[in-house]
Amino acid sequence: MSDSRQLLRHSLATIAYRGGKAIRDAGPNFADYGSPESSRTPAKILAHIGDLMDWGLSMADGSRKWNDSKPLAWNEECSRFFASLKNFDDFLASDKPLQAPAEKLLQGPIADVLTHVGQLAMMRRLAGVPIQGENYYAAEITTGRVGVDQAAPRKPF
Repeated sequence: MSDSRQLLRHSLATIAYRGGKAIRDAGPNFADYGSPESSRTPAKILAHIGDLMDWGLSMADGSRKWNDSKPLAWNEECSRFFASLKNFDDFLASDKPLQAPAEKLLQGPIADVLTHVGQLAMMRRLAGVPIQGENYYAAEITTGRVGVDQAAPRKPF
């Protein structure tokens, strides 16, 4: 596997780790937190993240399609988050050729998702259900681990 594909897969594992932390145990009211008239709610952000991961996969496999999804129920959207990461990771783990430059996949959908995961983490704080900080450099993030089952924090603070 090329170094660039390996880095893309590690980036998806990082999204699973950080994103999983941002959505896990958020509470029943978090999905609709904020002002739906003037900004995206967490549910809308999470739906957009799923769309970005699906778009990234479509760029990688050459089908090039965008979908603007309406948010599902929170638990379903959380499941979709991990499913979209797995679909993209499965493609990257295969021997199918990339139909888009790895750098473009990183700078586009993957970087965009990292931004939105940060928004969710910030919104958790504002909603009164903050996540515990940690040293992400020390985190056990494993290429291919893109599901809900993530390692416990190594250096929380």
